[in-house]
Amino acid sequence: MALFEGLSERLSETVNRLRGKGRVTEKDIKDMMREIRIALLEADVNFKVVKDFIAKVSERALGQDVLDSLTPGQQVIKVVHEGLIELMGGESSKILFSPRPPTVILIVGLNGAGKTTMSAKLAGLLRKQGKTPLLVACDVYRPAAVKQLQVVGAQIDVPVFSVEGSQEPVAIASAALRHAAEHQQDLVIIDTAGRLHVNEELMDELVNIKTAVKPHEILLVVDAMTGQDAVNVAETFNEKLGIDGIVLTKLDGDTRGGAALSVRAVTGKPIKLVGVGEKLGEIEQFHPDRMASRILGMGDVLSLIEKAQESFDEKKAIELEKKMRSQQFTFTDYLDQMQQIKKMGPISQVIGMIPGLNTKALQGFDEGEGEKKLARIEAMINSMTKKERDDPGIINGSRKKRIASGSGTSVQEVNRLLRDFENIKRMFKMMTDSGGKFGSKKMKNMKLPF
Repeated sequence: MALFEGLSERLSETVNRLRGKGRVTEKDIKDMMREIRIALLEADVNFKVVKDFIAKVSERALGQDVLDSLTPGQQVIKVVHEGLIELMGGESSKILFSPRPPTVILIVGLNGAGKTTMSAKLAGLLRKQGKTPLLVACDVYRPAAVKQLQVVGAQIDVPVFSVEGSQEPVAIASAALRHAAEHQQDLVIIDTAGRLHVNEELMDELVNIKTAVKPHEILLVVDAMTGQDAVNVAETFNEKLGIDGIVLTKLDGDTRGGAALSVRAVTGKPIKLVGVGEKLGEIEQFHPDRMASRILGMGDVLSLIEKAQESFDEKKAIELEKKMRSQQFTFTDYLDQMQQIKKMGPISQVIGMIPGLNTKALQGFDEGEGEKKLARIEAMINSMTKKERDDPGIINGSRKKRIASGSGTSVQEVNRLLRDFENIKRMFKMMTDSGGKFGSKKMKNMKLPF
């Protein structure tokens, strides 16, 4: 499921109607703003936030410099894009580190928001940036909470500090700081207890921990799927505790995503990180400009490049480019690229970052079904001989039957794979002919191979 799938689809359709207009009237803009208002409210964005957003964007869009420009349709889209960026915080906000280690990060939130998993995700992310993290188990109430943190900590090879039998979160947190100093660990991430709802007992405990360890960052973990409740929780935590930033989880599971567009405006605190999947590596820094582009169906080239750089073998990429340019791309190369793309994360997220790709291709896209189709494609390619992979033109009827039998698929599926492979080769030729730009008109309606 793509981030903000429902909102993105509606908004991108709305702005696309204006994109190519040579002349835009006041009525056009008012109609567009009405559509955007409905789309935002349906996405569960806070009513007051929507009202303020529409008022600001309408005022800018109705300015004479927009209406009198040579490309007024594009100018209006630019205004909407800039408005969304501003709504979500303007600039990216990073984790702040103390000049005198260890940096202490306090993770807070309600039960079920995903604090424990997010603590581990954050530790893994910051360790890649050169930090030596220590996870601290301060949730002494939830059954198996300490064990859960130890399990996820072991998966990312980050140590977990806990005090067996202790029911004193403040004492545990204070002891963890001493332990970190003794073991040269420059980052302490404290996983705290939550409740089913905000109450005085929860807040008193968190305030006591805050007083004892003086955290450099207090990050509130919010479940994006809770909609308006997420906004209310963020507002209350900020008032009672004074948070420094927000971490949104389960964005991959919510087609509405209104919380992400509301919490920043309501609390005034930046969204710093987002969880985009269940795996421990599926965490991203929140970039308002990139998210605005994705919501409007403009893709997210920078995030796509970053994911590719993390996942792709540079030497293989150079070799592939040479093969693409010389039209020597084979099924072996195709299989290798599929395996590299799978490393980049859920397929729907990767697709959603590609600008110019027909968004209709994502309609009804099921992540599990996509993975199954990729597995069947791999099985068919693995059932080919080396000669067949290098020269698919020799694959006749009897060879197709053998490949289908060997891969547990049908001859029709083999035919479809051969057809899709030729389409992809043509797409690569278009890319190299147009300087590698995804936005060319020829590529807008290219079908996905799965």
